[in-house]
Amino acid sequence: MSDQYKRIEKTIELDATPEEVWEAVATGEGMACWFVPHRFDPPEGGVGARVVSDFGSGNVAEATVREWEPGRRYSSSADGQPEVVEFLVEGRDGGGAVLRLIHSGITGEDWEAEYHSHGWDGFLANLRRYFDHFRGLPPVTVSIIAFTDLDKDGIWARFDDALNIDRQLAVGDTVHLTPDGLDPIDGVVEVAEPGNLGIRSDSGAHFFSGDGAWGMVTVVHYYYGEGFDREALTAGWQRWTDSLFPPQAAPPAG
Repeated sequence: MSDQYKRIEKTIELDATPEEVWEAVATGEGMACWFVPHRFDPPEGGVGARVVSDFGSGNVAEATVREWEPGRRYSSSADGQPEVVEFLVEGRDGGGAVLRLIHSGITGEDWEAEYHSHGWDGFLANLRRYFDHFRGLPPVTVSIIAFTDLDKDGIWARFDDALNIDRQLAVGDTVHLTPDGLDPIDGVVEVAEPGNLGIRSDSGAHFFSGDGAWGMVTVVHYYYGEGFDREALTAGWQRWTDSLFPPQAAPPAG
């Protein structure tokens, strides 16, 4: 591979069986538990299967499975693109499993590699959170993307006001968020860093992100269990996000 390409490798140990981890990374419902909704076509995967990833608000990515070892390993890439994402699942001595994620073929400046790396850290933390707190429950994933020309302070002034946040939050704080027109969120802060807030509630995990870079804001919710209406929840959170960051004709110029 050319020196211009970058490679990211992540390893995470999980309190789950290798079979459970494979289900989480190699099926549509499994990927929705911690990443974004996916559709495998055919559903059982295999070399040549199409993988459609729904990042929300009409943002969809497609890839093709290039390698497939059931229960252990597969890789995929978009047609004609150098980036390859590979998952490897192994058992762990004494129980549990190890997941290795390799994302190679990343092009561009260093910040792009750093962005990919930080993003995968967050999603893999979601995977651990799922196994630790919501194992076996069916997911309903809501993912909203918006664009704004506000800087980080401007974005969070709107988030704080709309969620009724009146103080600087820290990991471990309990919160009662009150988004207008939606059910309140009661939970504990698990992510508190510049531009990112993550809450774990009894019913799921809830994330609000926007640091002013690239003009993008994201609102992502993972609901676990029965009785959640993804279509209604998506419409509600889309309306809420649009009220804070009105849709633009196109993303602001970088």
